[in-house]
Amino acid sequence: MVPSTRRAFLSDVGRGMLAAGLGASLANDLGFSTAFAAAGADSIPLGEYAGLVELMRNTPAEKLQPLLAQKIQKGEVDLKKLVAAGALANAVTFGGCDYVGFHTAMAMLPSLEMSRQLTGGRQPLPVLKVLYRNTQQIQNVGGASHTVLEAIHAAEHAAEHADGDLGVKIRDACRKPDADLGERLLATVGDSPIDAFNALQPAMQDDLNVHRFVFAHRTYGLVGLLGKEYSYSLLRQCVRFCADHERSRIEHKNGPSPIRGLVPKLLDQYKLAGKTLGKRNLDDAALNELSQVIYSGPRDRAAEAVASALAEGIDPEVVGEAVSLASNLYVLRQGSGEKQWRTHGDSAGVHSSDATNAWRNMSRVAEPRHAVSGLIVAAYHAGIQGGPFPTPAYPTDEHRALIKIQDAKGLLAETEDAIRNNDQGRATAAIQIYGERGYAVDPVFALMLKYAVSEDGRLHAEKYYHTVREEYSTTRPAFRWRQMVALSRVTASAYGYNRDDKHGFRAAGYEDACRLLGVDA
Repeated sequence: MVPSTRRAFLSDVGRGMLAAGLGASLANDLGFSTAFAAAGADSIPLGEYAGLVELMRNTPAEKLQPLLAQKIQKGEVDLKKLVAAGALANAVTFGGCDYVGFHTAMAMLPSLEMSRQLTGGRQPLPVLKVLYRNTQQIQNVGGASHTVLEAIHAAEHAAEHADGDLGVKIRDACRKPDADLGERLLATVGDSPIDAFNALQPAMQDDLNVHRFVFAHRTYGLVGLLGKEYSYSLLRQCVRFCADHERSRIEHKNGPSPIRGLVPKLLDQYKLAGKTLGKRNLDDAALNELSQVIYSGPRDRAAEAVASALAEGIDPEVVGEAVSLASNLYVLRQGSGEKQWRTHGDSAGVHSSDATNAWRNMSRVAEPRHAVSGLIVAAYHAGIQGGPFPTPAYPTDEHRALIKIQDAKGLLAETEDAIRNNDQGRATAAIQIYGERGYAVDPVFALMLKYAVSEDGRLHAEKYYHTVREEYSTTRPAFRWRQMVALSRVTASAYGYNRDDKHGFRAAGYEDACRLLGVDA
């Protein structure tokens, strides 16, 4: 059989070299197969990462992890390169259209940042954990035989669809839904990641789904990690995600999102189109009031409050801070009844906080017109999370009464004990008192990082930990400890639960990674 394209030929050659390098018996033991996608598949360019990508796509997770640990310990590969290869393996296999797949892609950069906060032999743990999940899901869908993204060459489409607003055209292609057309349109942008990112904004803002927001933000970050030559290969996944979401909406006979009509209405009503954004600040009381309006809803009112604030010249950074505090309230005020015991994973607060964090980051780099509409969408999205909850914020007075100690070391020990007993109230009380006494925040982050690495968090542990780190650093002192209290609650909720909410489990692959690295689990 003769490969039908140059890319397929090179892939076969690379695959054979990889198998030869491993040795035939080891390759067979690992479950490595030289089988590739259907003949003629023209996969995205993989460059220097090709060998690692193919290893990750061909090897079962439990057999891949020892190989990667060995490579790390021998200094043959660094964590940055492993994450980059993992992101490409994810893109080739899923293309942004697999639930576990895109959750794992969103955890790639947070895991790398978490590794930088660790020392010694523990540093690789967050990355190995996420790559284990990545490879496990790749194998679940067929491994290297399942290739979604095929190469499309921008030069072939540079003359297509040259007139009009490219972002609107991409959005309309996703509405059809026609992912192929949307991808061809995106290919006309060229090699500028920020231009491509701006072109995606109308599609990103066209519906209310936390994953389309966070996936776009994290994928743009992965472009920064890999370099602009991978920009199109990675960002086109956002087109596929949006088109796939629209297809699902149509198949389920659901109506289009109200946001499609609301945003243009508010932009016109408050004359925000083309407006120069202001730099006005709000005092603590006014910021808290705005956050309460956004939290309390209804959704239209939350969106309008943000539009009004931007029209009045309030700094978008301050407006984003208000939305973040509103999202934080969903974590703190979620009820504790039998049906609402879980505050980790796809809970109202975690979803809202992760989405708002994504919008705040995107608004900092996107064109002003997209920053304005994006913050309006963020406020509206915060209001769809099932609240406002009638319950008081954690910790309550009853929770605080459980804490009998006041020193920093004792409060951290109390928090850790509460986490290990899934006691959300006691954990939040200990951390709130710790913050009130002015103790340093770094030991709290170190404690929460320990469990963000060891626990699954229903696919959200890495993202939410990273969200809180960023939101703590961009929230004023009067309110920032609310983020730490929320993180302690989510951590206590997540401890010991797998993604099926069964108790008594650590994150898949975590304990094996500890053993391979010679560190305590």
